[in-house]
Amino acid sequence: MARSNKKHIGLQYDGRRKRHADRIIRIEDERKDEVVRDRKIKVDLIPRNLAQEEYVEHLNNFGKTIVFAIGPAGTGKTYLAVQKAIKDLKSGYIDKIIVTRPAVSVDEKHGFLPGDLNKKMEPWTRPIFDVFEEYYSPREIKSMLEENVLEIAPLAYMRGRTFKNCTIIFDESQNTTPSQMKMALTRIGENCRMFVTGDLKQSDYKDVNGLFDFFSKVDGQDSPSIAVTQLTCDHIERAAIVEEVLKLYGEE
Repeated sequence: MARSNKKHIGLQYDGRRKRHADRIIRIEDERKDEVVRDRKIKVDLIPRNLAQEEYVEHLNNFGKTIVFAIGPAGTGKTYLAVQKAIKDLKSGYIDKIIVTRPAVSVDEKHGFLPGDLNKKMEPWTRPIFDVFEEYYSPREIKSMLEENVLEIAPLAYMRGRTFKNCTIIFDESQNTTPSQMKMALTRIGENCRMFVTGDLKQSDYKDVNGLFDFFSKVDGQDSPSIAVTQLTCDHIERAAIVEEVLKLYGEE
C-alpha cells in the first residue's frame, strides 16, 4: 500500500514537473515572439536605385490599382511588393493579404503533395513568406492563416472570386497563359490592389505567356490606374554574384 502511494506521489510529481517545463517552454516561445515583433514593427520601403525608386513610387500611389514589376531575380520585385502589402495591413488600410502564383503542373501536383492547401503551396510561396518572417513570428503567421487575414489562393482556384479590401500579391506571373492573366486581373474588387511580379526570361511558356501578352497591350498606354516598372540586371541588389551569373547566361 505504501509502495503504491509512493508511486502515485511520484507520478503526480512527474506530472507537475512536465507542466512546469511546458510552461517554461511556452514563456520562452512568447519571449522569442516578442523579440521578433520588436525587431521590425515599422515597415519602410527603401529603394536602392532609380528603378526601385520608381517602383516604390507606384506602390505608394493608391491611384495605381495594378502595379507591375518586371525584371530578373534579385531586383527587389517581390520583396518590395510584400513589404508594401504588410505596411498597408499594419496600418489598417486593408483587411487581408492574398498570395497567389502559378504552380508548375498545379492541377496535378497539388493532389500528391502532403498536407492542406497551404502546405501544398509551400514550395512556391516560400520566398514570400521569407519576407513575412521579417515582420511576424511563425506563431503570428500561423494565426493569420487560420483567421484568413493572410490567404494563399492558388491561381487555379481564383476563378469566380472577387477580392475586396485587400492586396493581392501575384508572383511569378510569367508562368501564366494569357487567359489566366486575364482571369487574375479581373478578380479585383473594391479597395483592392494587385502587385504583379515576373521575369519574362524565366517563363515556362516560351511562345506566349500572360505577362508578355498583357505587357504588350499596356506598353505605351497612359493608364491612370496601371503602372509598370521594368528592372534589369543593373538593378540587382542581391549579392554581386547573382548579376555575374545572369550575365554568364546572356542576360544583360
